[in-house]
Amino acid sequence: WIALNGSKPPRDFMTRLRERRYIEGESIIIEFRSAQGREERLSQLASELVRLKPDVIVARGNDATDAAMKATKTIPIVFLHGDPVWTGIAASLARPGKNVTGISQAAFELAGKRLELLQAAFPKISRIGVLLDADAAVHARLFADIKKLAPALGVQLLRLELQDPKYNFDAVLQRAIRGRADALLMLPNPAVWRYRKQLLDFAAKNKLPAIYPASNFADAGGLMSYGPDRRDLYRRAAYYVDRILQKAKPADLPVERPTKFELVINLKTAKRLNLTIPPKVLMWADRVIE
Repeated sequence: WIALNGSKPPRDFMTRLRERRYIEGESIIIEFRSAQGREERLSQLASELVRLKPDVIVARGNDATDAAMKATKTIPIVFLHGDPVWTGIAASLARPGKNVTGISQAAFELAGKRLELLQAAFPKISRIGVLLDADAAVHARLFADIKKLAPALGVQLLRLELQDPKYNFDAVLQRAIRGRADALLMLPNPAVWRYRKQLLDFAAKNKLPAIYPASNFADAGGLMSYGPDRRDLYRRAAYYVDRILQKAKPADLPVERPTKFELVINLKTAKRLNLTIPPKVLMWADRVIE
């Protein structure tokens, strides 16, 4: 049995399982639970999965990992997590300990890189609104880190705090306008994906360049995204599932860092916003949506 938080199985995860001769409905059973961006539901969903007594739980994201670890101390958990050592999820990358292992998504290194890419694409911007979760300690550190980088890039940062559980995006986005933000940077947050249409519409209406933490934002109409290659992350998660189903202990499986990253630029959106992406930045792109 495999339990996975999410509304549907990632295609690359399932493909890699099939390559390892795990066929859903034949040799394995997979149960899915999705909070649909509502973090307050994760604890209940994690408890539901634990009651099924699966052989392994796959948790996507920091909050889902936290919920799964609170729900069980014995069932192996494979995570996709921003920085498991800094948050205390894993004792170290080499020996995570407890009942967990998986993939770090290198959250701290990537936040600064996104800021650099946004400034390189639009060198005239001077004030960048940063959307972050006011209650997430990791976001507080991410903001502090990129704030140190901002002066060298000639930009100022405007802190735009989202309040959990009722994310008031309208008020936050209006604060971006009042604060004269001329670009937007999104820190990884399930609620940001949940309200993606609202965010994309706001950026389009105000002709604001924006960079997002994952390629699914660019695919949905966002201007730019930079982050780990999600397809590769899911393939690696399937590797961990296979090892655990073969009786490996998660505490003995080193946490991996992503090795493949993806810059995606949506030229359709750039044209709609009347924005020009410099040729050098387009050359850096791993994928261009035309």
